Amino acid sequence: MSEKVFVLTGNTGTGKTTVANYLADFYQVPKVVTHTTRLPREGEQNGIDYYFETDASFETMHYLERVEYNQQKYGSSYEGLELAWQKNQLITIVLDTAGAVTYARELGDKAVIIFMSVTNEKELHDRLIERGDNAAMIEKRLHSAEFARDLNVPEPLQGIAHVVLNDEWSDTKHEIDQIIQDVINTKR
Repeated sequence: MSEKVFVLTGNTGTGKTTVANYLADFYQVPKVVTHTTRLPREGEQNGIDYYFETDASFETMHYLERVEYNQQKYGSSYEGLELAWQKNQLITIVLDTAGAVTYARELGDKAVIIFMSVTNEKELHDRLIERGDNAAMIEKRLHSAEFARDLNVPEPLQGIAHVVLNDEWSDTKHEIDQIIQDVINTKR
């Protein structure tokens, strides 16, 4: 088996982080640690939650994808991938669909794209409320261009992304288990 990164993508509230945590807990698949210039939140640790960078140190990495959000830089680097692959040949990362397209293009067969979705769009709103997101931020997010973009599998990922409907966790877990087994058995 060769190195693979499970790229979990899809809209906010579809369960990407839940799946990443499941992969970490059940399969010991480590998460790729990404970089940011924002300050750590209470309890966050450098090298575990993020690599916390200065503006200068951020620019020394070699990024597959990077964004600026609220005057802070975020990105995932080749260095971060290599550090994760030193722990396990199977690793995971949560990305928006634009980042997933980049990973598919840059990493080819090393990237296993899993597009998370739900049947009912209203469910996304309900999940954001359940996890405690601020009501004003939820409304802003639901009406953003990124939310609209991430509702569907982007054209460059069609035919290569595994589409997983996360309506019922037991079904989702079964689908994720099947994808993992296929990769372990080198079917894809």
